[in-house]
Amino acid sequence: MELNRTIHEPVRLSIMAALGGLGTADFNFLITTLGLSKGNLSSHIDKLERAGYVEVSKRFNGKITHTEYSLTAQGRTALADHWAALDKLRKFQGAKRGSEAAGALGRDQRQAKKIVNER
Repeated sequence: MELNRTIHEPVRLSIMAALGGLGTADFNFLITTLGLSKGNLSSHIDKLERAGYVEVSKRFNGKITHTEYSLTAQGRTALADHWAALDKLRKFQGAKRGSEAAGALGRDQRQAKKIVNER
């Protein structure tokens, strides 16, 4: 399983994680919560929308535009797949550490503890 490069970028991952947890969020909430500028949020949202991961809904409160974002079904699937890929990498790293420690344990218990503690 491979990491999704569109999602993996830190700002886009933060946006996807926020929307995945909240369901929907508006423009002001995201710029405040994630500490982004308006232009930065807009450019990342545009990339996620073009990928089919985010749906943008605009409505008006009088003359003021209110923009809300939510994950599409494709976006929810892509985010779940991305989390699974990260989990797989973490498990691989843990297994690698365990096998290194086990090999060292056969030679020297102190060396095994050192390998585990250095990670």
